[in-house]
Amino acid sequence: MSNKNVAIALYRPHPGKEQELYAIVREHGPALKREGLITEHPMLQLEAEDGTVIEIFEWKSEEAKKQAHISPDIWPIWERMMAVAEMTGLATLKEAGQPFPDFKRLEL
Repeated sequence: MSNKNVAIALYRPHPGKEQELYAIVREHGPALKREGLITEHPMLQLEAEDGTVIEIFEWKSEEAKKQAHISPDIWPIWERMMAVAEMTGLATLKEAGQPFPDFKRLEL
């Protein structure tokens, strides 16, 4: 049976903070894997036309998702993300109104 804990996380960088956000996002996936919180499915990192970074990954479980919020390794990464970017939703993207949206793949 398939895991139903696929996450789509969106981070819109504050002006001038794009490079800082990229550096933090580079750490995010490896940290989640080290903590055993996400599956081995490859994390997909994309960028929308407005610069919003999109990460698509799969939590190991609902419990793993909850654990990330109290992890002494993960929570500081998220705090740093929130300092340089707005956490936003799919509906805020221009691409969300298109039937087959295109995004740029990030190679961080």
